[in-house]
Amino acid sequence: MSNPSPDKAAPSYFSISPLMIFPETLGRFSVYLRQGEEYVLYADSEERFSERHRRNLHDSGVKEVFVKSEQREHFERYVESHLGRVLGDEAMPLAERAKVFLDTTTDLIKEVFDERLPVITNGHFARIRSVVEQSIRFFTGERALAAMAPFISHDYKSYTHSVHVFVYGVAVLHSFGVTGEDLIQAGMGAMLHDLGKTRVPKEILAKRGQLSRAEQEVLRNHPLWGVSQCASLPMSQMAFNCILFHHERMDGEGYPSRLSGEHIPFPVRVIAVCNAYDNLTTDRPGQPALSAFDALQTMRTEKGAFDLDAFKRLVQVLSGAALV
Repeated sequence: MSNPSPDKAAPSYFSISPLMIFPETLGRFSVYLRQGEEYVLYADSEERFSERHRRNLHDSGVKEVFVKSEQREHFERYVESHLGRVLGDEAMPLAERAKVFLDTTTDLIKEVFDERLPVITNGHFARIRSVVEQSIRFFTGERALAAMAPFISHDYKSYTHSVHVFVYGVAVLHSFGVTGEDLIQAGMGAMLHDLGKTRVPKEILAKRGQLSRAEQEVLRNHPLWGVSQCASLPMSQMAFNCILFHHERMDGEGYPSRLSGEHIPFPVRVIAVCNAYDNLTTDRPGQPALSAFDALQTMRTEKGAFDLDAFKRLVQVLSGAALV
């Protein structure tokens, strides 16, 4: 181990759990320990992080390690490449895999609040934080992890999108006065709404440009596949509704059941609005992300697509107006 050169300007670091460094994998970032005010190199970017490294950290009681901020993008790509495989590795104790999932998802949730919902007040965040924690802890059970692992491996961006929709959905539903178990179940449905994309070929999910009619038909099956994949999970009908109906439209032109208006459960209408907003504000193949303003303007022109009360409340949540 060696100290960083004192001749250079002091770099900044961000902390991660040691469980986020996966054994026998190589990342393009270095891992540091903090000793007092100093950061000490533990594993170099060219060094494969071994089980011995991880065991040494565990035996020493190390709860966090550090990566240089300038290498954050490399770390994020590393997690994207390996997370699903690690969550599905039954040789790793369930408690450790659950901790990896919690750490990763908590970081993504914090990022949404910090970067996408910066106007949310501390008081409002405190009111929904317990709902967020209870909902994501559902996914640390063995059956839930078994469902999430292949989903994350298949399309990591769909997983991050699901986390975004989960946060938006919980915030908007809470502002309507939805609380308790109903809010938790709707949040779980939001987190799982795209699970069926595990069965959609990667070449369709990553295709640039217009999908063919046949490809569209495959993609449109994902709500049905998602419900099928969740059949063994202990969730309420509300959670299943969010998975099955999140692409229905108020005018009845959605799928898979062409439900319309009041026939679409209200929590689903909220999730549908949040789903569309995040899709528009996130980079996708062949479609760069829109600004929040442009995304909302685009949604406003989609006559008949969205519940107007849910849409207006999303606008208020994004601006902070409904969160006094």
